[in-house]
Amino acid sequence: MSADFYASLPTVARFDRLVDDDAYTPLPGDWTVVLTDVIGSTEAVKAGRYRDVNYVGAASIAAVLNAADRADLPFVFGGDGATLVVPPGVLDAALSSLAALQEHARTRLGLPLRVGAVPLAEVRAAGHEVAVARYQASDTYAQALFQGTGLAWAEHQVKDPATADRFASHASPTDADDPYAGLECRWQDVRSPRGETVSLLVEAVGEDRDATYRQVLAAIGEIYHDDEAHPVALDRLRLALSPGKFSPEVRLRHPERRLRQRATLWALNVIGRVLIRFGIETSQTDWERYPVLFRASTDYRKFDGVLRMVLAGGTAERAALESLLEDLHQDRRLAYGLHVSDRAVLTCLVYERMGQQVHFVDGAGGGYTNAAVGFKKQLKALGG
Repeated sequence: MSADFYASLPTVARFDRLVDDDAYTPLPGDWTVVLTDVIGSTEAVKAGRYRDVNYVGAASIAAVLNAADRADLPFVFGGDGATLVVPPGVLDAALSSLAALQEHARTRLGLPLRVGAVPLAEVRAAGHEVAVARYQASDTYAQALFQGTGLAWAEHQVKDPATADRFASHASPTDADDPYAGLECRWQDVRSPRGETVSLLVEAVGEDRDATYRQVLAAIGEIYHDDEAHPVALDRLRLALSPGKFSPEVRLRHPERRLRQRATLWALNVIGRVLIRFGIETSQTDWERYPVLFRASTDYRKFDGVLRMVLAGGTAERAALESLLEDLHQDRRLAYGLHVSDRAVLTCLVYERMGQQVHFVDGAGGGYTNAAVGFKKQLKALGG
């Protein structure tokens, strides 16, 4: 029963249910929190490598899901890494797959990756909790929402020099040919339909965190007008034709045949543009419907104890949002950080064109990674 726990949970239909206690169920005590992050991601982003950083973060999720035979497991993408919670039956395979990613990220992309594993039993023994809900973001994608302080505590243990070695994964790499099957990076950056793409991090603190999140969510809905805030506009969604856009995928997944693979991906994207332009239906894909399904299966908003959103808006909307957040920060009710770009970056995990898939969204130029700099300073100032 433990292995099927998450897949069998009922779903919630609205993202704002993240503040409702009755939407959540505690995770089984024999599961393990698995965390990854690119070490030195801020410096890599400053050097212009935000697509590589995003790709490795998303590859963490692909590696674990593939090791689990694409099982339905709870996860959240953080820009420069990921957090997953996995059952005991797939833990060894998952860590072995992540060990391969550590090696490949270092040797093929020059990015060191941290991998840690913290048993939920230890999280709870330390007085913390992790509960999960399933938000039905689209017909083909159910997104995990997390409640409790357990994930933050686990992350601290993995990064704290005093405990890092204890919780670091020392698994041997898998010998699978392509542990990242399904992971793609084939779209142009999506220009904001409203001028700005804002990557936002918010963590409520204090006695009534749910009330703070409700206020923030209501304000975002009022200021950004809900669906208009989606950073992926259908009329600006384009398959990339520049070979450089394929670089992370080619270097990580196809290092022995880079030139041939770049040419293949370029040819596929040329064909894909034609199929989408004329709405052609093939044996496996309805290309007229696919962009709509694609947009619905993005993770542009999520919650793991921290509210993480990528929003499209203008300078006036951002100014109004920052004013509210700053007032709440001065009242010691939350910490926040944001990064402003003019476009969104997409990294995609696609198992079926008209089925199982998720598209990870971040702001160009290292949105979440840069937003985390100010966010962590504020959180530290509040004693978090």
